[in-house]
Amino acid sequence: MKYQVREKLFSFTDDFTIKNEYDESIFNVRGKFLSLGHKLNLEDLNGNSLYYIEQKLLRFLPEYYIYDSKGNQAAKIKKQFTFFKPKFIIESNYGYYELNGNIFDHDFEITKNNSICAVISKKWFSLSCTYGIDIDENEDHAFILSLIIVLDKVMDDQQSNSSMLPFE
Repeated sequence: MKYQVREKLFSFTDDFTIKNEYDESIFNVRGKFLSLGHKLNLEDLNGNSLYYIEQKLLRFLPEYYIYDSKGNQAAKIKKQFTFFKPKFIIESNYGYYELNGNIFDHDFEITKNNSICAVISKKWFSLSCTYGIDIDENEDHAFILSLIIVLDKVMDDQQSNSSMLPFE
């Protein structure tokens, strides 16, 4: 199934609307207002929390945890120290995940146990804050979307921080 993720441009929190390929709203992601670090809920249209995302602070490199609706840890995502291409360690109850491609440009794929489970591309949409995701039918779509939102937050934060450097 294909999804469209569009970040809300004028919002005080990290809010996203996730639509399917037929332009129907499927999920909402709501950030907590005035929180330290990113704290987001992936919800169905009835407001039921499916996954909770929390950034761990005071870490040398970005680190996030994803919790299921019962409060159990579903995954830990940690950025690795590299000089060129960003790499992530993704520890999950659902399998071994890896990223391949250009994460900065939202043009990459996620593999699970060496098999492609999601393809992410900003090229499918002309709007700068919109990207498409094609997820394998056998996957937990809400979990994969939570994973992608974490990656989006890490890369946005990194780009925001680097644009503030005086020598660029």
